[in-house]
Formats: sequence, structure tokens, C-alpha cells
Amino acid sequence: MNILIVKLGAAGDVVRTTTLLNRFRDHVTWITEAKNMALVQGLRDGLRCLSWEERDVAKDRRYDLVINLEDTVEVGRFVETIQFNQLFGAYVDSKGELRYTSDSRSWFDMSLISVHGREKADQLKLQNRRTYQEMIFEGLGFRFEGEPYFVAKGVPMGLSGDVAIAPEAGSVWPMKNWAYYDQLKSKLEADGLKVNVLPKRSSLLEHVGDVRSHRCLVGGDSLPMHLALGTGTPCVTLFTCTSPWEIHDYGLQTKIVSPTLGEFFYKRGFDARATTTITLEEVNAAVTGRLNGGA
Repeated sequence: MNILIVKLGAAGDVVRTTTLLNRFRDHVTWITEAKNMALVQGLRDGLRCLSWEERDVAKDRRYDLVINLEDTVEVGRFVETIQFNQLFGAYVDSKGELRYTSDSRSWFDMSLISVHGREKADQLKLQNRRTYQEMIFEGLGFRFEGEPYFVAKGVPMGLSGDVAIAPEAGSVWPMKNWAYYDQLKSKLEADGLKVNVLPKRSSLLEHVGDVRSHRCLVGGDSLPMHLALGTGTPCVTLFTCTSPWEIHDYGLQTKIVSPTLGEFFYKRGFDARATTTITLEEVNAAVTGRLNGGA
């Protein structure tokens, strides 16, 4: 079979989508953002990775299945130019509007292009209790059975320790940035632990190397969390405004869910209360538990 996967970003979403490579063992072409190519390229034999700028190269064959997990008109129109037998995911209809295939509705009904509208989509997302992998696998006719991520080995940068802290989740979700990371670092160091705040790196492979070289990662729902789950690194994850249920924990993750999650769910503004309702004591206990081999 020839498979085409279109998943551009965000980087964490690209990483969790690599679970599909466990099911498609023949030739796979994957189109992603140029900055995310390092997360996909060379993960296994029979995988061709193209940047979005190189997308026309993908037109060199007919695909048995195209999986489009992007919800933009530009990508939908590109998919129209591909020869394929079956499509899963988003496309542009005859009126130029974004639609999605019926077998992908479990995921896209909760998306920005939901047929139910944005407000209802967010309600469905809050009510959902299935992981991303369960929904995508089921739509494709599979059953998710804990298939692992594919993650590049990474580049060791000499940064290692007991605990890695990933305090920032980017500008899109400012309420993911918990208010007490500095205090947590001080508290853990007072207990004799070596704690590092993950720095910005010039490449994502260096970032992978940083995560791999720690015993536990603490942070929000972001790329470092997915890298931890993919590299077998125990992690403590704080959920303040996004879904904890979409994340499969692989037995590695302690999820701490904010008591105000419903109030701030999928809101992209900022309210300090969202970043302060999870207590320092709760996170410290969870990290200690993970370091001691607990759940």
C-alpha cells in the first residue's frame, strides 16, 4: 500500500500521530512543516518525509489512502490535486468549503471545522473521554492497543538531571503556563534533586536529547510532554485549559487536572486563576512519587 499522511503541526500533534506508523508498514509519505521534519524523517524504513514547501513531490504516485489531519482550506485544496483511492479527514467540497469524511467525525466534530459549530465542538471536547489515538485509529478501522510513538533518538546536549521543567507552552495557550514553576524548582532542589529548566534549542532533536536525559519531566500539555511519553520518560503533566482525556499516558504519566478546567476549557485568553488553582504541594508530591517509581 501507498499511504499519504498530511500532518503539519503543532509539533506535539505530529509526534502523537507517529503512532499510525505502527499500523502502516508499507510505504508512507508524510507531509509536515519544515521545522517538524526532524521529528519524522528517518523514523523507519519506507517512510518519506516532505516539507509543506516540497508537497508537489508527493504527486508522483497514486495513494491507496490519504490521511489529512489538517483543517485549513489550503491543505484541503492541495489534497484535491492528489490521486488516491480513499480519503480520511478534511477536504474542500464543490463550494470551496471545508468538510470532513464521515469516518473521521469522531475527531473533527470537536475541531474548528466541526459541523456543530465552535461552541458545541468545545462542549463535545470537554465531554470526550477517548484518546486521540483511539479516535483516529477507530476511524481508520483499527483498534488502538497502546501502540507507541516513534521518536528520534535526539542529540545529547550535556544537560541532565533528576527533573526537567518545561514551563512554557507557547503564546497560543498562555493559561497553560502554571504560576509556581520557580517555587517547585527551589523546593525540589532543597530536597537534593538536580533540576533543570529546559532551554530553547536550535533544533528539535536537541530538545529530544534534553528530555531523554532526565528522570522526570514536569510541564503542561505541550511538545515536551509528548517527547517524554515517546522516550519512556516519566512525567507529571498539568492540565489547566485543554483535555487530559485525549492523552494516552502509557503508564508513564501523572495527570494533574485543574479544578477550574471546565471554566477555562479551550479558551486562549489569559486569566491568572487558571494558572494558580493547581497547588505547589500537589505537583511536588506527584513529582516525588514519579521519581520513586510510583504512578
